[in-house]
Amino acid sequence: MNILVINCGSSSLKYQLINIENQSVLASGICDRISLDKSVIKHKANNEKIEKEINMPNHKSAIKIVFEFLTHIEYGVIKSLDDIKAIGHRVVHGGEYFFKSMLITDDVIEKIKTCSDLAPLHNSVNIIGYEACKDLMPNTPMVAVFDTAFHATIPQKAYLYALPYEWYEKYKIRKYGFHGTSHKFVSKKTAEFLGLDINDSKIITCHLGNGSSICAVKNGQSIDTSMGLTPLEGIIMGTRSGDIDPAVIQYIAKKENLSIDEVINILNKKSGVLGISKLSSDFRDLLKADEEGNELARLARAAFAYRVAKYIGSYMAAMNGIDAIAFCAGVGENAVYIRGMIVEHLGFLGVKLNQEVNIKTIGTEAIISTPDSKVKVCVIPTNEELVIAQDTYEIVKNL
Repeated sequence: MNILVINCGSSSLKYQLINIENQSVLASGICDRISLDKSVIKHKANNEKIEKEINMPNHKSAIKIVFEFLTHIEYGVIKSLDDIKAIGHRVVHGGEYFFKSMLITDDVIEKIKTCSDLAPLHNSVNIIGYEACKDLMPNTPMVAVFDTAFHATIPQKAYLYALPYEWYEKYKIRKYGFHGTSHKFVSKKTAEFLGLDINDSKIITCHLGNGSSICAVKNGQSIDTSMGLTPLEGIIMGTRSGDIDPAVIQYIAKKENLSIDEVINILNKKSGVLGISKLSSDFRDLLKADEEGNELARLARAAFAYRVAKYIGSYMAAMNGIDAIAFCAGVGENAVYIRGMIVEHLGFLGVKLNQEVNIKTIGTEAIISTPDSKVKVCVIPTNEELVIAQDTYEIVKNL
């Protein structure tokens, strides 16, 4: 069965066509700069990469172009759209409505819209992607796979904020967590890779990218995670502030004559390592600048590594121990020096980094700790698309 996985962003659309029987990726790509000048599709299939600048005024036009590329006589991989048996959509926020993946119905869409206040940058475009696919393939079953679902097992003592309880009762204000598909995949893969019993294990997964989160996975279940009501809480990220004193919002609003919405926008889009460095949210740029003596770039990298290490330490306490730490996502899989900076903080636990292996490990599975390290540290490339495809298959296979 061929399943198409769709991940819509505000001006982008990532896709993968997966044969679920053998888990092979038949085609993948991204439509970038949707509704902007010089929109482009980057398509990979049959060991070839094709990049074309094509006008994409909206997500529906981008979806149509993806379908054209998938069925193209030269670089397509299927004869017709009938070869796509189901579509899985990444949806960021399921609120307290959805603690598992769901077959999309009108009622499901209405509830996803209700959750849009909790993820205004994401849920609305996730819905746009679904509606675009529905217009073009109205009879194909579609499934919503929620970033928040894996974190449904977090206990109330961990997900509640110390706010008036009626705010939780009325508005469901609580920690939800994100990157759930990634943490689910990586924790399970880590256990398999290290020969651990997932049902008797304590693993901390570090999804480090432009958006980053840490998760404490005990016996295969999420018991705490760094992101909260929205993806803004937690560690420092590319452009997001992560944890701050809430009073900063009021203070800056008054000092800079800004609205609360404007301050929140700055916390989401102009903060993080970009804000500290005044330079970039890209860790490759920060490494280069650091090596050239840029003190703010150095500070941004150090602050990021420090916050990650603090969360790892707190989650060791939450689980009363640890078996393994796993790094994943763009920074976690590729930024070798950042991994080293994080592990430096964990020496008191007897965690030892194999420097030679760490330097060589980019985007591949590897144990990067020494044989005598008291905690195993590894790199496990994430595969969120496969999780989405697998969940989609389980729901549609008996329809």
